[in-house]
Amino acid sequence: MDRPLRILVLCTGNSCRSQMAEGYLRHFGGPAVEVYSAGVETHGLNPRAVAVMKEDGIDISRHTSNHVDEYRAIAFDHVI
Repeated sequence: MDRPLRILVLCTGNSCRSQMAEGYLRHFGGPAVEVYSAGVETHGLNPRAVAVMKEDGIDISRHTSNHVDEYRAIAFDHVI
């Protein structure tokens, strides 16, 4: 494959679980993956998720809560 693997982590509010999964996938996947997360609603980034990820040395504080419609034009290889 000539481009990174594109992964979308989809959740209800894109505030906690999907944000954490995005952070881990980016961390462990490195440049081999492009990771996005989105929800069917947007609830903002949960500060507890940021704190838990910080304990693992992963900074998700700059993530944003995104609606799935924002990514309609992207062809994803996997949707989780």
